[in-house]
Amino acid sequence: MKLKTVLAAMAGTVAAIALSQAAVAQEKKVNVYNWADYIGETTLEEFTKSTGIKVQYDVFTDLETLESKLLVGNSGYDVIVPTAEPTLRKLIQAKAVQKLDKSKIPNLKNLDPALMKLVETTDPGNDYAVIYQWGTIGIGYNVEKIKQVAPDVDITSWSAIFDPKNAQKLAKCGIVVLRSQTDVLPTVFNYLGLDPNSEKAEDLKKVEATFLAVRPHIKTFVPSVIDPLATGDACVALGYSGDVFQAAARAEEAKNGNTIEYSIPKEGAQLWFDVMAIPAGAPNKDNAHAYINAMLEPKTMAGISDFVSYANAVPASWPLMNPDVAKNEKVFPPKEQMAKMFTVKQVSQRADRDRTRTWTRIETGK
Repeated sequence: MKLKTVLAAMAGTVAAIALSQAAVAQEKKVNVYNWADYIGETTLEEFTKSTGIKVQYDVFTDLETLESKLLVGNSGYDVIVPTAEPTLRKLIQAKAVQKLDKSKIPNLKNLDPALMKLVETTDPGNDYAVIYQWGTIGIGYNVEKIKQVAPDVDITSWSAIFDPKNAQKLAKCGIVVLRSQTDVLPTVFNYLGLDPNSEKAEDLKKVEATFLAVRPHIKTFVPSVIDPLATGDACVALGYSGDVFQAAARAEEAKNGNTIEYSIPKEGAQLWFDVMAIPAGAPNKDNAHAYINAMLEPKTMAGISDFVSYANAVPASWPLMNPDVAKNEKVFPPKEQMAKMFTVKQVSQRADRDRTRTWTRIETGK
């Protein structure tokens, strides 16, 4: 590494520690609420070591749990990691999160303006949140088992799951689907050539019919596809990109004979952003800002992305990342694939209720 780069990195670290030390005067604690399996192995330990701020770290496995805790107020958390759409938008509208004090987050300068602009449709001016990680929703699959039970199925298409003929074949080795209506239903809308954010009743009926036609072939709905894929309990999974990569890594470490790969279907896929925000009434606001600022350090963010196998919005971290992650086009999709991506938006309360009822019927199969 060049001397200039080293000095710049040291200066950034010193600034982050200085900011964090100011927060320590408040109380040496920060309460973080994040997704499961979504932080580097040593990230929290290093943060505490450099700042003296202890981290109370709790996890959730679905957005509904996060929303229920935040919308009732007084959650006790200082930093949360919701998905930008629709969760962050709901929290902003409910005044359940507070505006960031950007003067306390100097590392905002490290964020990619182009990516942050994509989140502005949810959070104008990026006043309430910053990007933590981002990724896609696609198909994770077991290479060997697919070859055995359905070598003719095109795993680069959503039809692998949503065409009954294909699903029936793949059911022999197990299909699992992410338990998240906000991620899965828009995927089916898109597969059918419909607007992923459609509020038309007839479109929702088409989605329900498509899903119910393959429901008998779906083994189960899961909060995370990591374990089912890694253990070989399922050979196909609709899930988050990083979860599939983590499953692949775990299977390789276990040497259990399961080779897991990830496909971004050719029909297009959902692009999502998870963000860091501070709840209204956070008991340790200064420490919350210090935590967010520290996460935006290039070295820290590189370590997080390397472990969770998701893309981040800190370009200076990319050269520091493991090339297997940083140069993986399924983690950082090329422009031609990005052109086919879509993002979800908040639908009306009526449409949201209709989608919830539909999802319940799909998940229960009734």
